[in-house]
Amino acid sequence: MRAITISRPGGPDVLTVTEVEEPEPGLHEVVIDVAAAGVNRADVAQREGAYPPPAGAPAWPGLEVSGTVVAIGASVTSWQRGDYVVALLSGGGYADRVTVDEGLVLPAPKGTDLALAAGLPEAVATVWSNLVMEAGLGAGDTLLVHGGASGVGTIAIQIAVALGATVYATAGTADKVALCEELGAARGIDYREEDFVAVVRQATDGRGVDVVLDMVGGDYLARDVEALAVGGRVMLIATQRGRDATIDAGALMSKRARIHGTTLRARPLEERRAIVAAVREHAWPLVERGDVRVFLDSAYPLDFAATAHRRMESGEHAGKILLAVR
Repeated sequence: MRAITISRPGGPDVLTVTEVEEPEPGLHEVVIDVAAAGVNRADVAQREGAYPPPAGAPAWPGLEVSGTVVAIGASVTSWQRGDYVVALLSGGGYADRVTVDEGLVLPAPKGTDLALAAGLPEAVATVWSNLVMEAGLGAGDTLLVHGGASGVGTIAIQIAVALGATVYATAGTADKVALCEELGAARGIDYREEDFVAVVRQATDGRGVDVVLDMVGGDYLARDVEALAVGGRVMLIATQRGRDATIDAGALMSKRARIHGTTLRARPLEERRAIVAAVREHAWPLVERGDVRVFLDSAYPLDFAATAHRRMESGEHAGKILLAVR
């Protein structure tokens, strides 16, 4: 089968179409014939050599797919051949087929095109585990989302609004700010033109927000703390502006706030299974009702993975980038 392998750490051109062996399912695994794969920032980091796959995962990138179950392991009870599904992966999604533990698979949501559904598993699992399971976001809370027009950001806005939270979202252009507001944000914030701390304080009458979803890191962390309400939580999920940060510890303590850093890919299998189970029970109905949907930026054939990565790195995209495999 085809897979997009990484010939060496580097730029998009190191992504290479390679013939690799067909996967075989383990006892509790299914094989999915891939319809489409989501493109994520983590894939770019892996390509650059900064985010290696965990032990046992395929060497090629891809953290989420949609497709059809074509083989099942001897102990699989949840799925049958022919089921339309999406899956959360530790890697290997940039390929014709992939194996995955049955507990990391979800039914393809009703009302969503199968290929488009590939843009859901990673973002929804990331958002639900961080905002709801860890930060306890709920009705009446306020949320600040950085990168509101990104794949994760667009999902975060929609889920939070569906839960009854008030959302503020940063973005880098007027069009992206408008998109955030179209998706339900009470106020989009152009971070190139506005100070998000000042905007949030003004919008909340000086109170601040209950939760910040930060995929930027670096010097944003100190400003996140400034933007928090008493008892607030910063959920740090990526460090696009760097890993080093200096914060005012006194401000953090006086607000009785916390900063919680998480990753998803490297968590133990049982934790990821629990997240997927929670997503299926609580978030999937929001998707099937149409409250949460994939906002598609662009889709490229599998052979054009390098082009998809260039689009991701350009910063011009809004919403999800997909690789169409079938």
